[in-house]
Amino acid sequence: MQVINSSRIGIAQGSVDLFSDFEEGGEMWTGEGSRARSQWIAFDQRFAAPPVVHVSLTLWDMDSAHNVRADLAAENISETGFDAVFRTWKDTKVARVRISWIAVGAVTDDDDWDVT
Repeated sequence: MQVINSSRIGIAQGSVDLFSDFEEGGEMWTGEGSRARSQWIAFDQRFAAPPVVHVSLTLWDMDSAHNVRADLAAENISETGFDAVFRTWKDTKVARVRISWIAVGAVTDDDDWDVT
């Protein structure tokens, strides 16, 4: 559990298309090559400390002839953003993926000052 010791809490959210490999015959669709995609997501405003980030699939277009395997994670979370990482493996073919995310954490205020 992350305990937030602040009277100001920020909530940021967004949605992004991570990739669309179907049109161009990309690696996720052909099942050859890299089986992971990562994209840096920058927050519009800086958090005071790394926030809690939740990511979810909002669109996944998969080949129905193969097993559906997917792993989605928020990695390298900082005050300014995070890496959204989608992974698959074996013979799974992925045409496209869109994710949505939400970040919750403490934010600073212009009236904040450090007395230590």
